[in-house]
Amino acid sequence: MGNSPYDFVLNYSEKDLEVLQDKSIHRTFNGQDFSYFIRQFNRIYKENESLENLFEVKENEINFLHAIERFRNSFLEAEKNRSHKHISSPYKNSSAKRIIMFLRWMVRKDKRGVDFGIWENTDQKYLSIPLDVHTGNMSRKLGLVSRTQNDWKTVEELDKAIRQFDENDPAKYDFALFGLGVTKELL
Repeated sequence: MGNSPYDFVLNYSEKDLEVLQDKSIHRTFNGQDFSYFIRQFNRIYKENESLENLFEVKENEINFLHAIERFRNSFLEAEKNRSHKHISSPYKNSSAKRIIMFLRWMVRKDKRGVDFGIWENTDQKYLSIPLDVHTGNMSRKLGLVSRTQNDWKTVEELDKAIRQFDENDPAKYDFALFGLGVTKELL
């Protein structure tokens, strides 16, 4: 891909993808998955003005639950294959941690350069905290959530609690919860 992944996605050749077919890229993500993702993103970019359009939050929606599922359905419209396991579904109660992290990077305006904030038409008030073992455990210790699982229901429980502190930028608490969870300095 070089230093131009967007250009690669739009202009790849089948030969570019054949090189990776039997390679392991990262743990469970292999060359077949990479090829599938490149083809799907190519199709999505040709059919949409921006990837942001697929994550549009509709009227009366309070977070990205339905937007993530709309993106997932669009991305996975091709026949079912092994790559589908890499796109989480909050409808199946997944916390969708990676997608929520991606959304935070793209949507949240951050003066410190952590979050890119390059999507202009999506309000950061819809963001959730990416729920992992560290943010989940710390949220429980602080009494922000009572559920013991790190699933979508817990994401929504944390959303409700955290929005009481800042309804316009709820994701800003991610680093604090994550950092405290990693260092285990609290409680």
